[in-house]
Amino acid sequence: MLYYRPEDFTVAERAWEVAKAHNVSGSQVALAWILSKPYVTAPIIGASQLEHLDQSIAALEIKLSPEEIKPLEELYQPHPVLGHS
Repeated sequence: MLYYRPEDFTVAERAWEVAKAHNVSGSQVALAWILSKPYVTAPIIGASQLEHLDQSIAALEIKLSPEEIKPLEELYQPHPVLGHS
């Protein structure tokens, strides 16, 4: 249900490729990408377990290069809001 467009899967796969290079999880790369944006001041992480919080804190140390960010962004398409029409 989270992914329903072909490009969603491609973006997720690219996040995993970057994650492997950093030896971290795909969700940590996603959070590191969000944190690389100067207009994001308070990402919502949705931690439901202590491990999620620990991983999110560790993502603060991940610095993505422009060469890593570009393939994460190039195919992304914003989604419409679901369930509120």
